[in-house]
Amino acid sequence: MAVPKRKVSKQRGNKRFASNYKATMPTLVECPQCHESKQAHKVCPHCGYYNGKAVVEHNEENN
Repeated sequence: MAVPKRKVSKQRGNKRFASNYKATMPTLVECPQCHESKQAHKVCPHCGYYNGKAVVEHNEENN
């Protein structure tokens, strides 16, 4: 049975797992109201609609 001779340091262990990690882009979909791209299952930052309903009050002055 293989047993480690010494404790593996946090830095060495984290390097081993970080070498296989790859960040992924968030999924973007088209908003049915304003046809801008937005994240899936999130309120549209451009028009403030989610699932066909106005959820966030949108002001033209802020943008």
